[in-house]
Amino acid sequence: MVKNRLFSFHVPSFIDFKLSLSWLLLPFLVFLVLVLNIIGLPPIQHSSFLAGFNFQIFSTVKCDYTNGKWVRDNVTYTSEFYTENCLFLDQGFRCQGNGRKDNDFRNWRWQPKDCNLPRFDANDLLERSRNGRIVFVGDSIVRNQWESMLCMLAGTISTNQTSTDIYEENGNPINKHQEFLSFRFRSYNLTVEYYRNPFLVFMGHPPSPSKNLSSADNARIKSTIRVDSLHPYSKKWINADVLMFSAGHWWTEDKTTKKGIFFQEGSTVNVSMDAREGFRRSLQTWKLWVIRKLDHSKTHTFFRSYSPPHFKEGTWNNGGGCEKYTLPEADDSKLWEPNAEPWNNIIISETCEGINRNKKKKSSNIVEYLNITYLTKPRVDGHPSKYYNGGTPPTNGTVPNNIPQDCSHWCLPGVPDTWNHLLYAHLLSRGFKTKR
Repeated sequence: MVKNRLFSFHVPSFIDFKLSLSWLLLPFLVFLVLVLNIIGLPPIQHSSFLAGFNFQIFSTVKCDYTNGKWVRDNVTYTSEFYTENCLFLDQGFRCQGNGRKDNDFRNWRWQPKDCNLPRFDANDLLERSRNGRIVFVGDSIVRNQWESMLCMLAGTISTNQTSTDIYEENGNPINKHQEFLSFRFRSYNLTVEYYRNPFLVFMGHPPSPSKNLSSADNARIKSTIRVDSLHPYSKKWINADVLMFSAGHWWTEDKTTKKGIFFQEGSTVNVSMDAREGFRRSLQTWKLWVIRKLDHSKTHTFFRSYSPPHFKEGTWNNGGGCEKYTLPEADDSKLWEPNAEPWNNIIISETCEGINRNKKKKSSNIVEYLNITYLTKPRVDGHPSKYYNGGTPPTNGTVPNNIPQDCSHWCLPGVPDTWNHLLYAHLLSRGFKTKR
């Protein structure tokens, strides 16, 4: 497996200093509390003072955020960021509003094994991103993550101000059909953008019938994916401050060759190329674009790993479902087959490694591989299942049992919030701040 190999980082040396300083100050603080008690300061004041002092023990070697477990947190985590009332949620992700009765899927927090995630601070991220751009590119799973980020950031802004302070620049509503959406946080002059590009490369009409192909093969070609040509939207991704990519879910035979969508390089259509090879070649095109086009001193680039679906007792188009699961899967043996690294993760991580060989010594990676696959795999409970309002809204509080289920996307609030929490932690480790 290539599990976790790219998402570890060294904690900065100043943390060692901070830890030593904390222990040196501890006797003084205890003495101060005694003095405060003697002079009669109300307990709430000095307890609040101590609550602001950080006694957390940090790892001084490595902090691998991908290695950990889900722990129940019924008190703080459920309402820490936002609720389903967030104005920026697609109706399909508002699972309880669509009839889901349980809410236990919200009561879990990811806990790394040997360290702690820094608390997500929306105000801090907004300030660090002032006058900047946070951009998400990919399929509808990255749209899931983008909406989560919008709501996590918007949670710091009062309800009365939200509709005027945060707005879509072109007046477009959030839905799965929009190719491009950009929400501006007026007070911070910040845009949080989404580009719908499931393949990252360009998809279009095929060239004229090829003389190298039989008439039968030419007849099979309905459209082509240009694995050697990045999507035209790529011009808009340049100069982003944070750039998050995601791809892989659409790179299947069901969504490509079986639908008459084949792979093209130059003017040649290759009807024998499979989706896996098409994905590999498209990421080589993306790799060259990252190296040549991005300002690596400005843009913090990430490629998120595969988000595993959980269709049980069937596939997405053949009766598979996940409705009966209301808790994370605790039995690892039910999650993975031996050496079952998702093939798309292998291609993504190898591509990122290839890019990072071009970095300067002692500098941050050009692209960070944000590995969320292993922390996401147990969360069979977090999907909309039949509660996605797929044209069949609840009747008398119930949803029909015979509708297709969604076990790929995620209820919000939910699992993608943790992906963004990890993204924030990684930005902190890189010292992220927009150049003003």
